[in-house]
Parts: sequence; C-alpha cells; structure tokens
Amino acid sequence: MAETSQAVFLSYASQDAEAAQEICSALRAAGIQVFLDQRELRGGDVWDQKIRREIHDCALFVPVISANTAVRHEGYFRLEWDLADQRTHMMARSRVFILPVCLDTTTEVQADVPESFRRVQWTRLPGGSTPSAFVERVRGLLSPELAPSSAGSVAPVELPQPMRTSRRSKPLLLALVAVVLFAALAYFLARQFWIPKHVRPDRARAVANSSAFSPPPHSIAVLPFVNLSGDASQDYFSDGLTEELLNSLAEINELQVAARTSSFSFKERPDIPAIAHKLNVGAVLEGSVRRSAHTLRITAQLINAVTGFQVWSKTYDRDLGDVLQLQTEIATAVASALKVTLLGDVAAKVELGGTRDPAAFDAYLRAAKAVNLTHGAKDLPVAVAAYTEAIGLDPHYALAFAGRSIALSEVAAEADTASAARDFDKARTDAGRALDLAPNLAQAHAALALVSELGTLDFTQASESYRRALALAPGNAEVLRGSGIFAARMGHFDAALAATRRALVLDPLARQTHSAYSRALYAARRYREALVAFAGVMSLDPDFRSTYAERGLTYYGLGDLQSARASCELKPDFWYSQQCLAVVYDKLGRHADAEAELAKLRASTSDGGAYQCATIYAQWGNRAKALEWLEKALRLRDPGLVNIKTDPLLDSLRKEPRFRAIERELKFPG
Repeated sequence: MAETSQAVFLSYASQDAEAAQEICSALRAAGIQVFLDQRELRGGDVWDQKIRREIHDCALFVPVISANTAVRHEGYFRLEWDLADQRTHMMARSRVFILPVCLDTTTEVQADVPESFRRVQWTRLPGGSTPSAFVERVRGLLSPELAPSSAGSVAPVELPQPMRTSRRSKPLLLALVAVVLFAALAYFLARQFWIPKHVRPDRARAVANSSAFSPPPHSIAVLPFVNLSGDASQDYFSDGLTEELLNSLAEINELQVAARTSSFSFKERPDIPAIAHKLNVGAVLEGSVRRSAHTLRITAQLINAVTGFQVWSKTYDRDLGDVLQLQTEIATAVASALKVTLLGDVAAKVELGGTRDPAAFDAYLRAAKAVNLTHGAKDLPVAVAAYTEAIGLDPHYALAFAGRSIALSEVAAEADTASAARDFDKARTDAGRALDLAPNLAQAHAALALVSELGTLDFTQASESYRRALALAPGNAEVLRGSGIFAARMGHFDAALAATRRALVLDPLARQTHSAYSRALYAARRYREALVAFAGVMSLDPDFRSTYAERGLTYYGLGDLQSARASCELKPDFWYSQQCLAVVYDKLGRHADAEAELAKLRASTSDGGAYQCATIYAQWGNRAKALEWLEKALRLRDPGLVNIKTDPLLDSLRKEPRFRAIERELKFPG
C-alpha cells in the first residue's frame, strides 16, 4: 500500500462504473492522476484505510451523481462522500475541493448529497461523455497558481453535451465563454430581476429560451419539498411545511404565488423550466426536508426560471419545536430575495389558523386532497371525515374548521331538505368557530360566505364575507374562485371574470379554477368563450360530470340543439344532465322524452329539484308552472335560487310580477 496519493479521487456507485471509467480514461489520457476503485468487493480494513487516506490526501474529489446514487440510501460511495464532506469542514471556503459531476438530469434536491456538494457548481457529463473542456478545467483546478480560486464566486462552464477543442482553439473558446457570460449578466440586470449567486447547471436550457418567456414580475411557484428522511410515511411533514410556506407567501400582496393544486401537480416531475412555463412564474422555490427524532434539516433554494440562475439558497438546522419559526425565516428570506416589502407581521401570518400537531396536519392534507379530487357530493364525506379527524387532534385548528365548513356546504347543496338543513347548520357553526380562532383567516371568511350564499341565501352577508376574504388573501386562488362565481351570480360580470381570470393565473392546472371561469362566462352569456373554457375543464378532468351538462346548456344558448343533446347525453344519469335533456328534447320536438327526463330529475333530487323544475317549465313556455316551482323553491330555501338573478334559462320570466317579488324577497345586494 505504498502508492502515492492521486490528484483526483473519483467516487461512484457500482451501477455507474462504466461512465466513471470513461471519465477516468479521459483524465488519465491528459496526464492527470486519478484514483478509481474498480474492486467489486472491498478488501477489508486495509482497503478501507487506503480509501480514507486517498480521500484525505487527494487534491480534487469528484463525486459521480446520477439517478442510481439518488435511489440508493446505502452504499460505500456514501461513506466516501461523507469523508470528503468532513474534509471540507477544515478548508477555507475559497478552496476548491469538491467537483460534482452528474451523469443525467438528477437535480440537487433529488440527489441526496452532503451540503458541501450543493455549494459548488455541478457539471453535466451525460453518460460519462467527457469533453476536453472538462479535462482542461480539472487541469486548471490542479494547477498550483489556480488552487486558491473561489468555488463560489467563479462559475465553471456548463458542459451539457460533449465537445472537442484543439489547443489552438482554447483561447477562442474562453473568449466566447466570457462574452456569453457577460451577455447573460447584462440581460439579467436589464430585466431588473434578481441578482443571482451562481448558475444552476440543470437550468441551462432555460437561459436559451428566456427571450420567449416573460412571466409576471414577482411571481413564484413553491414546489413540494422533497422528503429525504428515508421514510415515505414522513411525506406529509414535507408537504405540510411546503403548504404552510406557500400560504405565508400568498399573503404578501405584491407577490403572485401559484396555488397549491398546480404546484403540487409537479411533485414527481421537478423540471424547473417546464414547470415555470406551465405555471407562468418567474421564480421557483424548491427544497428538501430531512427529519430525525428531534431535529430537522431544511434546504431551500430559489431559482430564477427565466434565466436558470439560482437567486438564493440556504440550509436550516433546527429542533422540531422551531418549525413555525423556521417557516417564517424562509418566507422572509425568499421575499427579501424577490425584493418584495413584507406587509404586516409574517410570523403571525405563518401561524394563522395552523397547527403544531403533525398528525392533525396530516389529516388536513388528506382532506384537502379529497376536496381537490372530488367529483360530487358523494365524494365530499371523505374530506369531511378527514377534517373532523384533524379537529379532534387539534380543537384550535382554524383552517380545518374552515375547510370542513366549505365541504359541508357543498354536501348540503345537493342533499335532501332535512339533511341539507343539518349540514348547513354545521357549516355555519364551523365557519363561526374558525373566525373565533382566527378572525383574519381568509379561508374562514370564505367559508362563512359560502354557507351564507347557499345555506341561508343571505347574499348581503355572502358579499361582505367574500370582500373581507379577498382583502385578507388577494392571491388565494380558492377565494378568487368562490368570489368570482358569486359575483357572476349577482350579475357583476366584469368583477367575476377578473377574479376567475386571476385565479387561472395563480392555479392554471386546477379543474375547479377552469370550471369557475367557464361558469362566469356562461352567466355573462359569452357562450362561445365558455365553450372553449369548458373544453379546458374536460381536458383536466374528463370525469367531472357537471361540465357535460354545463357545456350542453351553453350549446343550447347558442341554438345548437344537436350539440347540446350530444353533450348532455354523455352523462345521462346525473341530475344536471337530466335538467339539460328535458329542455333540449322539448325544443327538438321530443316532448315525451322531455317529460321522461323531468320525471327522472324529480325522482333523483330532493323535493323534486324545485329550482331545476322551474327552469324546465320556463323553457317549455309554461310560465305559471315555472313561477309555482320558484315559489316552492323559495319556501324550501333551495340553494339553486342563488342563480335566479342571472340564469339564462329564466330570462322569459324576468318581467313577471311574481318573479320580481321573489327577487325582492331574496334581497340581492346592489
């Protein structure tokens, strides 16, 4: 064991042996000493000591990172990485020692590497293909006159593809690189965006496309933080931290934050440029969480999606009891990096309505997921049960009370009269409890607005509650959706379309957002635009039954009866489709079929679907019967009456004195 120590130590997983050998061969061909352990089985204590000595004495440590290393939570290479990381603790920050090489598109978050690996630029060598520029860079780092150069201040050249250079062309190459870097920096500053610390190599393609991508300023998506604890059951904790952080940032007025539904849809596909383009945001916050019994390590990094530059990054080590304070620290740091002035006490906002109980948060997340996936009232009890579990674990969990209130209101809106009254009463109680616990919680005001809108038909209270919710959380897509639909029902179409369009910007991948926008367009009689919007709903969720009936009635509004029939017949057993078909069949002269659909509707809905029956009779031209059913709906406090002011199916009744009397009784706000 008397060999001299090598200049470069190449550390890799056994699955990447071939790629590592290719890198090694390229370096050795240039006269660079490389230590490459090619033994499949380790040689005991003596061999272990040699490895430790080589890492201690080498001039440059090159960890080979890939999907193979990312999925392996154990391996000899991890011991090598830890030894190299420990050595950096005794080095000056300016000392270049770690030179990470990645063989594929594995990101720093996915890779599960020591922190010292994250502080320096990674080089991409696809499959181990090693261009001469990389060899020259290694040679330069090993040269005595270059040894003290800073790893953090001088970003090495990104090498996404193999390239070959001759000795004669190297000065030209360096000059071109300098020009490119200068141009990128000039462009970066000219946009008056954020000042980067260093380039993220896996974001290089974003720079090339930056001229064609111009998202709103101060816009951001928060991706689900990656759970690196080695225990999948801890995913809820990293998801929960992400959600709390997202909520705190969303309460900054100057900051446009992509909603949770859209951001979390990319949990398994962390391609930053693609995500940024899809969500139309200028920045992406990503990170990782490593949790042990009593401690927590969180790494967060902010990426400028336009240029691919990393703006800010930091690692936090805390006791588990400091989680909420840590959320505040990250939110403040991100806001500072975005040059946004925080309004109010962020620390209070981070804790507003939340919980310190991980199990309660876990239940809350399950409830939120059920709400996002729901296809009707029959699915919502799953969410109600999970919210109830969260409240049982933490009786002061205001967000859970608000969430359960909204879910109960939606269940009640499609239930029979007796159960609807009970559920609406529970929803109002939950909304009140949420407001008692957190008077400035936007979701609590939105919950009160919904139960007032659908349960008690108190439209003045609903209007005031939506107004308050919007003032507290102008960047909350859920609040914007609810207030937008309500505004459309009240006849305030400009406000409705503005709110739902804003929600689309913040949450472009949520079916609920596209549905709200579509309904606002329908109420505004903008039928052709509504058809396009309904197509967007169907592309996101082809199984959402309401959309087919809504699209059918939109075709009906345009006078395209065959298209209306075809759309409504796609989900024939749903009450909304039955309402649509009863109207369409009658206009097609199929009166017996229309009567049959009305009979099915009355049999399948509470109290015969009083409001829906009124719309059918109105379209059949039987005004007396239509008004009779509307008066019954008023006695029953039918939630459908929220639509009476703007429903196109009731236009033939608007001049009737009995209709106007019903409107006066409902006391619509101005």
